[in-house]
Amino acid sequence: MDENQIKIILRKVKNGVITIDKAVQDFKDFPYKELGFAKVDTHRAIRCGFPEVILCEGKTADQVVKIAEQIVNSGANLLATRANSEIYRGIFAKYKSARYNELAKTIVIKKTKLKKKLGSILIITAGTSDIPVAEEARETAEIMGNNVNLLCDVGVAGIHRLLKNRKDLTDAKVIIVVAGMEGALASVVGGMVDRPVIGVPTSIGYGASFGGVSALLAMLNSCASNVTVVNIDNGFGAAYVASLINRTK
Repeated sequence: MDENQIKIILRKVKNGVITIDKAVQDFKDFPYKELGFAKVDTHRAIRCGFPEVILCEGKTADQVVKIAEQIVNSGANLLATRANSEIYRGIFAKYKSARYNELAKTIVIKKTKLKKKLGSILIITAGTSDIPVAEEARETAEIMGNNVNLLCDVGVAGIHRLLKNRKDLTDAKVIIVVAGMEGALASVVGGMVDRPVIGVPTSIGYGASFGGVSALLAMLNSCASNVTVVNIDNGFGAAYVASLINRTK
């Protein structure tokens, strides 16, 4: 939306042509910034509560940088996922405040400080190999203004490690469980708490894990009724939904 479009809408409100509610709706409906190869949704934060997030996978470094420019120059926080070091160098060349998490493969630029939500999100990994996906979830949850705690390597092969941290489970408003292999940890955690559990199956495991399909099916078939599931390795999606849950009173 350019300056002239904003002025036109505000003038209509001032002259009583449209209501404030209608003006807000008009702002929400303004489309995007046309780049040819991408249509950057600069008003997603108005509609959905958080700006557009860049999935870098399949994009060139130049494309990601140009998309990032539109988001950052609009005054919004930037989150880019599945980013490599080349993409990071391109963004860092323009924005020295850019921070790269090599493990999570995320790039973050914080333009505005969000008020921390009252509740907290707990991210749990079954094993150390699941940490990269958990880190993607942590980076996402934190830039969306959540208090986030991370509990690593507490899988069912040594269940006493999880039980020792029971207070962390009961203190959280939402729990994200990141697990590969057979994905059993999500059901175990779901049976221990009275809050939403979001399972993230990972592609970690030997041959019969089928790149995370075994963990995905196990979580989908969980007998714990409070467990819901996102796609394989989708730490971003889990954290986004967890943040929406955490913002509710």
